[in-house]
Amino acid sequence: MPSVMAAVETPRQGPTWKPLLCVCLFLTLSTLVVYWPVTGYEFVNYDDTDYVTANPYVQAGLSAQGLAWVWHSEVARNWHPVTMLSHMLDCQFYGMRPAGHHLTNLLFHIANTLLLFLLLRKMTGALWRSGVVAALFALHPLHVESVAWVAERKDVLSTFFFMLTLWAYVRYAEKAEGGRKNAECRMQNPATRNTPHVSRFTFHALRHPPSWFFYVLSLLLFALGLMSKPMLVTVPFVLLLLDFWPLKRSAECGVRNAEWGMRSRTLLASDVRAENDGLLSLPLSSKGGEGNGIAASERRNAA
Repeated sequence: MPSVMAAVETPRQGPTWKPLLCVCLFLTLSTLVVYWPVTGYEFVNYDDTDYVTANPYVQAGLSAQGLAWVWHSEVARNWHPVTMLSHMLDCQFYGMRPAGHHLTNLLFHIANTLLLFLLLRKMTGALWRSGVVAALFALHPLHVESVAWVAERKDVLSTFFFMLTLWAYVRYAEKAEGGRKNAECRMQNPATRNTPHVSRFTFHALRHPPSWFFYVLSLLLFALGLMSKPMLVTVPFVLLLLDFWPLKRSAECGVRNAEWGMRSRTLLASDVRAENDGLLSLPLSSKGGEGNGIAASERRNAA
């Protein structure tokens, strides 16, 4: 009787991009539905005059005179040339029709929402929780002002560069960790331990840039964010917080620092003990010094 081998079927796992795409579509459509009425709003008399409606440089669109003006002038006591360039582009494409200016704010807000979701998904690996956080970010009433007010372009634009800065820094951290592990593997392998690593300019290097590329990119995006709204000056502290969570880059460094701290405290304690022992033994061991003078005076007083 021939033996029959039962075929063991492994369950097929669906592509991971499908739920990711579903969440992105939900975030995009829900944000469009909630904020679409802003495209029917007009300009307001509060700060829109400084930025658009009463600014001849902005109303002229992209011009040589406007490009020269934007880098050395303040608007509403703020220096944010990238924000003013975005207003010039709006006037270049839409003219003075307010619907286009509001639509640009809405598109930036949708892009920020998607970037936040993808960034949290990349850092934490949690799909649905990242989607919930991004949905709260997209639909929270506090963001209505930033989307519905043309003068608040600086808010949505700086947030856009802020999200891109975080993405570039996360990529830098991944590349740096991968490079460190590759270096450790090369050092553990006797065949490649003494072989110098030579980086060559290849097509693979273009597709997979080194870690320093993303570090420089994060600095560039950070600078663009500062020129959109100076509030992004706190971004370096946010990057330090990311090293603790969720990147957890500080875990290994923390172990090294703890070991170094214990060793330094031990050495310091031993030095203090040695110094104290030397001070206590100094009057007893010195000859002809202050200790012998005190002992001789005590003997004379006793006699």
